[in-house]
Amino acid sequence: MPNVVTSEEPPVQQGAPRSVLSSGNRRTGERLIRLALRLAASLAVVITFGIVIALLVPSIGFFAEVPVWEFLFGTRWAPRFADASFGVVPLLTATAWTTLIALAVAVPMGLGAAVFLSEYARPKWRRVLKPILEVLAGVPTVVYGLFALQFVQARVFREWLQLPTEAFSVLAAGIVMGIMIVPTIASISEDSMSAVPQAMRQGSAALGANRMQTTLRVVFPAALSGIIAAVVLGISRAVGETMIVAIAAGNQARIVTGPLEQGQTMTGFIANAALGDSRVGSIEYDTLFAVGLLLFLLTLLINAVAVRIVRRFREAY
Repeated sequence: MPNVVTSEEPPVQQGAPRSVLSSGNRRTGERLIRLALRLAASLAVVITFGIVIALLVPSIGFFAEVPVWEFLFGTRWAPRFADASFGVVPLLTATAWTTLIALAVAVPMGLGAAVFLSEYARPKWRRVLKPILEVLAGVPTVVYGLFALQFVQARVFREWLQLPTEAFSVLAAGIVMGIMIVPTIASISEDSMSAVPQAMRQGSAALGANRMQTTLRVVFPAALSGIIAAVVLGISRAVGETMIVAIAAGNQARIVTGPLEQGQTMTGFIANAALGDSRVGSIEYDTLFAVGLLLFLLTLLINAVAVRIVRRFREAY
């Protein structure tokens, strides 16, 4: 018999339309998520430009009356006096002192905590200790400021240690600010060290290195980019901290030559002067924006240097 070719339609797959619809819904959801992420990124850029404009416009009016050279290198800061002077060096010295003291406290403590959590603590202890450490980051800075003023400065320095200091000091503000920064440095550094592959630790141990040698010579260099990023973030927080220095460092704008002296930082001046009665548009009022612009540029410079350093030492595994 001749072969009879019959054409049969393929059976309809009932699941196909549902799969197509599911794929279409998934693509629509991905487009919406991508759009939301772009809007978030664009909003961050717009806010940054808004901050720059808000600082730059009043600062232009300020520098139209006060030379930039006098502002940056003048050694007397008295914008509200009859014989006004606008040298920002006293504010810079106090800011430098509090920042350096804070880093001297935060970097060793933060890196030590990160090394312990990453390399020595057992998993159950790590799950308990890390959240406790991060609780310090949630304490309001005004509480830290009162702690620095009432306990560290008044009780520890003046009563217990009998130090020749006044009611305020950059040392008390810097120490407490360093304690506040410890969770930031510790948490980011611990995440970077935990991201180092376990095979590198095992290889070091196979070569006869003990745990401390492995930590310092293998894990620490491998996580160096993340550790540098943590330290730079701590610097940015120290430079931009307001309430601790406004409460504990003092309000006298003078060149600080020692840690036991009091002094006014840039953020402390902004916090105190913003509550004053300066007329909007006056040169006294515009000093707030000039100091704020300088603070913004310093923070931008610190972050730009940090980005280059992180890119230089970044390693991928």
